[in-house]
Amino acid sequence: MKQVRSTFVSAILAGFAIALGGTIFLSVENKVVGAFFFTIGLFVVCTSGLHLFTGKVCYTFENGKDYAAMLPVIWLGNLAGTALAAFLIRLTRAASIAEKAAAMCAVKTSDSLLSLFVLGFFCNIFIYIGVDGYKNIPHEVGKYLALVFGVVGFILCGTEHCVADMFYFSAAGAWSLRAVLCLFVITLGNCAGGVFFPLLKKLKQ
Repeated sequence: MKQVRSTFVSAILAGFAIALGGTIFLSVENKVVGAFFFTIGLFVVCTSGLHLFTGKVCYTFENGKDYAAMLPVIWLGNLAGTALAAFLIRLTRAASIAEKAAAMCAVKTSDSLLSLFVLGFFCNIFIYIGVDGYKNIPHEVGKYLALVFGVVGFILCGTEHCVADMFYFSAAGAWSLRAVLCLFVITLGNCAGGVFFPLLKKLKQ
């Protein structure tokens, strides 16, 4: 129980960190600048050792059943963290970002489920590049470049990150049954994309 509580709190903080990145992204006009500064979210997650679903899912098959069993706890913690950040932002003049978030959410909920799944799949390939590069590249500059390239890549390609989308739906106040379904499909895509490279690496050995 203590591990579950600790993991959940860590996941809340990770969701909050991603929400900070999402807030910056929604606050600037230039998409490239926004994508670059969105990296603050993954930077905080990796340097603080927080639990982010899209990062942790990449290592599902390298760990045991207990690791996999914690993934839903992490997902829910990330949801709580993004919702908390969005709630606080909506109490301030920064709530003006809600309009931009709503436009983004409308695109997501009007998209096909297949499209959302594939975009989620590609997103987590970028995330894997970022987190695995941070984990394994021995040089400090290389570690942080991996984070930047992974995050900027997934944003500029227009892919779908389930935790970022949790924040966008909360910031926009756009939750609905369709939004929940879309988020579920995006999550499945993120799972598939996250384990894609690790599994192929094993087959290569």
